[in-house]
Amino acid sequence: MKFSELIDALSGVVGTQGMGGEVEVRAPVAEDSRVVQPGGVFVARQGGQVDGHAYIDTAVEAGAVAVVGERPPGEVSSRVPYVQVRDGALALAELSAAYEGFPSRRLVMIGVTGTDGKTTTASLIHSILTAAGLRAGMISTINAIVGDDELPTGLHVTTPPAPEVQAYLARMVKAGLTHCVLETTSHGLAQHRVSACDFDAAVVTNIQHEHLDFHGSWEAYRDAKAMLFRHLVSGVRKPGVPKLAVINQDDPPSAEFLAAIPADEHLRYSIGSQDAQVRAVKVSYRPDATHVTIRLPDGTRLPVESDLVGAFNVSNILAAVTLGCGLEIRAKALKSGVEAVRRIPGRMERIDEGQPFLALVDFAHTPNALRRALETARMMIRPGGRVIVVFGSAGLRDPEKRAMMGRVAGELADRVVITAEDPRTESLEEIMAASAAACAASGGVEGETFWRIPDRGEAIYYAVQLATPDDLVIICGKGHEQSMCFGTVEYPWDDREATRAALRGAPLKTLPTAQGD
Repeated sequence: MKFSELIDALSGVVGTQGMGGEVEVRAPVAEDSRVVQPGGVFVARQGGQVDGHAYIDTAVEAGAVAVVGERPPGEVSSRVPYVQVRDGALALAELSAAYEGFPSRRLVMIGVTGTDGKTTTASLIHSILTAAGLRAGMISTINAIVGDDELPTGLHVTTPPAPEVQAYLARMVKAGLTHCVLETTSHGLAQHRVSACDFDAAVVTNIQHEHLDFHGSWEAYRDAKAMLFRHLVSGVRKPGVPKLAVINQDDPPSAEFLAAIPADEHLRYSIGSQDAQVRAVKVSYRPDATHVTIRLPDGTRLPVESDLVGAFNVSNILAAVTLGCGLEIRAKALKSGVEAVRRIPGRMERIDEGQPFLALVDFAHTPNALRRALETARMMIRPGGRVIVVFGSAGLRDPEKRAMMGRVAGELADRVVITAEDPRTESLEEIMAASAAACAASGGVEGETFWRIPDRGEAIYYAVQLATPDDLVIICGKGHEQSMCFGTVEYPWDDREATRAALRGAPLKTLPTAQGD
């Protein structure tokens, strides 16, 4: 591909330098000089901590044949053609899409966003599409599914970087897939990782208190989520494929706001509202399953039994079924697709080492998700049983949620163990203190109903030692993630393995020793 052809995909070119001759691009676009391949294009942008322009020479030495950056040509010394753009992150997405041949234009693209429930909802949609006989792929924060291949998408994960997203989509096209479900986080949207994807459907689970450290305000966070719905308008229209907006009627912060964004059709779902096109008319909760009867837009009543437990998963199921209705998928496939989803890694995942009580690992890392997880746990315990929760709050993230989560735990759990969850460069003791103070304000007594144990492995071990046969222990915050961050280093960590070790009587130590220093 010629570099001039790639430039045609850019929406914000400001200036150029050294564009006298044609340059052949033979390798993917990259923004990290360490992964530049000979014949590739390097995108230099000003990041939060690193200025990519300082690595232009390194990228060129590694074989970059052209550079795209945010600084004016006169401020950049480059031995290869240089193009200045307004937004380097957006340029990275546009160039990556062009290099891969704009794969999203050959797929029905379904984006799923929200504070909680994205991965589960994306998995349910993918299962419904597959049950309907469609060849569908999926990119979630857990993995990417391309045909028969299942590929991990990272350790601490958000939406993958734009070059990876576009490469996954290209693989799907090459494999003959027709549909893609793409989980889209607020970071992924705000940082333009999916900006060059031509979406056909946008699904929202909810918009709750989260990531205000990054976005700065509730309004900015909400607007980042809304970018997915605005992509419906800006994306290429594909023959015979409608632009669908799927909205949670039970989530007031998002329902009215998103409904104002244009789409061919706005479909609403709800557990109780009569105004929603898709709604749950009967729900029965059991510790091992959920039974829900769903009223579809044509009046059909669809009974579904799901291994996914709790009211929040009813909402996730409704979101997936609503999207399926928008794509005119038959009721039989909707039912079989939902019922085929047995377990989502790290989402209310049962850990069984033969112990006489229930042990669960869940990704709940926001106040709303923790509340929903604990409400579900209360429905699962035996008469006279207690809910014992282990949780923490991440460093360098929204500090307000530390007290909020402590309050939720104090109100809904019988025993609480506060511990580490990615303290990063912050003081772990100070993070735990904020949650502990809120837990105490909710009626907890330190040393009797709640404890602070910095080492996460020791905390999990302590929790399972507290448990009696009628109790339920739930480990919240990490879910499927495979690492935990202390300082600036990601150390291998898996809550599920730590819980198994604790149940076997041998606590898995956190690395490094978590003493808050």
